[in-house]
Amino acid sequence: MALPLEVINRESVREKSIRHGHPSTLHLWWARRPLAACRAVLFAQLVDDPSAHTDKFPTEEDQAKERRRLFDLIEQLVVWENSNNHVLLRQAYEEIVKCFDGRVPAILDPFAGGGSIPLEAQRLGLEAHASDLNPVAVLINKALIEIPPAWAGRPPVFSGAAESRLGSWPRATGLAEDVRRYGQWLRDEAEKRIGHLYPKAKLSDGSTANVVAWIWARTVKCPNPACGTAMPLVRSFWLTRKKDRPTWLRPVVSGTVVKFEVVIDKSGPSIEGTVGRQGATCLVCDTPVSLKYVRAEGRAGRMGQQLLAVVAEGQRQRVYLQASSEHIKIADIPRPDDVPDVELPNNPRNFNTPVYGLTTFSDLFTHRQLAALTTFCALVKDARERIVADAGRIGMTDADADSYATAVATYLAFTVSRLADYGSTLVTWHHRESARNTFTRQALAMTWDFVEFNPLLRGTGTIVGSAAWTAEAIDFLMLGSTGSVTQADASAGWSAERQYIVSTDPPYYDNIGYSDLSDFFYVWLRRSLRDVYPDLLGTMVTPKTEELVATPYRFGGSREKAEEHFETGFIKTFARIREVHPHNVPITVFYAFKQTESDEQGVASTGWETMLTGLIQAGLSVTATWPMRSELSNRMLASGTNALASSIVLACRPRTASAEGTTRRGLIQALRTELPRALRELQQGSVAPVDLAQAAIGPGMAVFSRYAKVVESDGSPMTVRMALALINQVLDEVLSEQEGDFDADTRFCVKWFSQFGWDEQPYGRAEELSRATNTSVDGLTRGGVFWARAGKSRLIEPAELSDTWDPATDERISVWEVVLRLAKALDELGAEQAARLMAQAGQCVDLDTAKELAYLLFSICEKRGWTQTALLFNGLGTSWSDLSAAAQIGGSLTPPPAQGEFDFSNDEE
Repeated sequence: MALPLEVINRESVREKSIRHGHPSTLHLWWARRPLAACRAVLFAQLVDDPSAHTDKFPTEEDQAKERRRLFDLIEQLVVWENSNNHVLLRQAYEEIVKCFDGRVPAILDPFAGGGSIPLEAQRLGLEAHASDLNPVAVLINKALIEIPPAWAGRPPVFSGAAESRLGSWPRATGLAEDVRRYGQWLRDEAEKRIGHLYPKAKLSDGSTANVVAWIWARTVKCPNPACGTAMPLVRSFWLTRKKDRPTWLRPVVSGTVVKFEVVIDKSGPSIEGTVGRQGATCLVCDTPVSLKYVRAEGRAGRMGQQLLAVVAEGQRQRVYLQASSEHIKIADIPRPDDVPDVELPNNPRNFNTPVYGLTTFSDLFTHRQLAALTTFCALVKDARERIVADAGRIGMTDADADSYATAVATYLAFTVSRLADYGSTLVTWHHRESARNTFTRQALAMTWDFVEFNPLLRGTGTIVGSAAWTAEAIDFLMLGSTGSVTQADASAGWSAERQYIVSTDPPYYDNIGYSDLSDFFYVWLRRSLRDVYPDLLGTMVTPKTEELVATPYRFGGSREKAEEHFETGFIKTFARIREVHPHNVPITVFYAFKQTESDEQGVASTGWETMLTGLIQAGLSVTATWPMRSELSNRMLASGTNALASSIVLACRPRTASAEGTTRRGLIQALRTELPRALRELQQGSVAPVDLAQAAIGPGMAVFSRYAKVVESDGSPMTVRMALALINQVLDEVLSEQEGDFDADTRFCVKWFSQFGWDEQPYGRAEELSRATNTSVDGLTRGGVFWARAGKSRLIEPAELSDTWDPATDERISVWEVVLRLAKALDELGAEQAARLMAQAGQCVDLDTAKELAYLLFSICEKRGWTQTALLFNGLGTSWSDLSAAAQIGGSLTPPPAQGEFDFSNDEE
């Protein structure tokens, strides 16, 4: 069926800002799909479009009315506040089972990863099955869908916890409470063992305060023979830029020793830091030092660390103190025995610490951090024994007590694993007085100065804070049905004796090295849980050989062998899926990857090509595509990443035996017939302009994959790569044809912009182009979009436009001017002002045409490499639907309230 994409996309983006209670906070995983999108896709996958039941809905009017009813239900379902709305979820469940003659369908995700799809299947009351090769992903899925239903409605077993509230313990709130209580127990026991490693700080008035964190810098010896100082490598001397107390570090050189004073002063440091992308500088002798030298010192084991400052608790604010010899001495402890000396992978794309000498996972932590983590891992085992005893005292059977202890210990191990994310030397201090965790992106990147938190306090980087986040995620889980989780290869992780409906989010070619990255957590989870999950956690690191990613370094650097491994695995997996999947229900596949290469055939996408080849060779055909926006508008383009801001959901079915073939010419004709409508639907669905070319692959491949074979002019079968090139070619044609909708002034501006951008050109060129587009230079100048003087001419840039424009009084308004002014307003004044301006402009021009122009202008900028202007138009195109909705109600961007009945039984403010 179709989908109300604007609402789904809005809620998917909004979900990114929701933290407390969100299942993603249970444990980090990479590239999770938004729950709202997964919920909507599952519902649409399982509920027939009204047009499939002409006996019940014989006319188009009847079908439209029923479709609107289903859309209303979906629009309520995807609102975050309705995630645990029993009445609403029951309505959705009844719609689904009605399409399956009263039976509850079994949903399978063979690439379960972070568990979004199985979790949402369970929320909808369906039979949820998850499979993944990675043990960390398997544990996450167990913690989301397998463990909580087994202990639903039970009170906590920690002594006195059950009496802490009146009434029942709905869902898994009793389990969550035990995670909080035993998390506190871990902290208290750890203080007995390692509390002496975390001394208090002495304040200026003689009193003492808890230390929140210690800020360190790595050091290397200055290569100048006359100096030889231990050079502190500091990214930034700023501690906080808060207006009421801007605080920074002032270097003080005494001989060949550098110390640091804490200064509260608005003037700020004279230099930002001592190290950057170009190298480092010695504060003693000003010698410039290359990063090559720094790397060599690190690999030789000669990189040290220096305490820069101490962060202590103050009266409702942080207090920054100068480093003291006492704190330096206490932190200088021997490296603990039995730490995870597992080698980091030789994967420079995602791991650059080895080139600086940090070659094992244990090298990523200070000795004190290692002491804390090994202590907490040991305490998880002790806590499990205590839980067995506590559960027995309240009457649980031995078997139940043992099983429950394993459940709580799993979440406690997650709290320690989460602690590692904020407890490594890759965690950095931000001048907003917050920390960037280890995985700020899908990589382990080298840091110079770093923050070491006190894990025995509360808040960020502490065991109690970590347990609180874990427990809150458990509290919010909706236990719709039981779930099962299996560790297995995606092509063999389920029984072939029954049918499953598959919805999955497979790996994106070589974009994310899941197993390499997850080893950071695995080495700690294994220490805590290997006794209770011996099969799952039996290996030293996560499985690598069978992992379905195209990582060349595992194949001796051969991209061809890596691609062959990825494609073969896809074919095998989807051929198996086709065998067990009912033919009357589509398979849904999320894909969010953007990698483009150019060759003699044009621009192609290896990730898409390989994945689609696997689908087609498995005998599947793409029957529908839905763009699901899941990221903020400019993040992806700005960061230069290959991931998309929009996930493209492909609905696939087995290709029919009666499918006919066609020729290259026949394919091009079909693409030219069907892509224009599909392109407009993508734009209306708010797919980001930066993703439009990739999103168009979906409907284009729907055309290509319906044929049994597409024959080239020489009689050879057309490859997927060539089909993708043709799709891009027709897409360019369609975008160009949209120019026919524009007014004359806009056509002139588009043609000028595509040739010259904002650059100045001779007046004669403007005169010539104006005649070709049936306008005039004088009219363009009066229209406020063009400048011509003294034989020179150019387009007026958005930044030059005034902020006082009134569309109603503009005597020569054009679509071009509207788009530029909207882009400027959104960028400089914010969304609400842009929405108000859109409401006014909508009285004068066709806004659908203006939206088409925003997409076209982004396409031009992308091809010309004009990144900053591309960001401007990408932001406008991505935000268009939200601005349009706000424009209709006067410019307010307040999100809609949740619908229906709520369950507030465990809300905590």
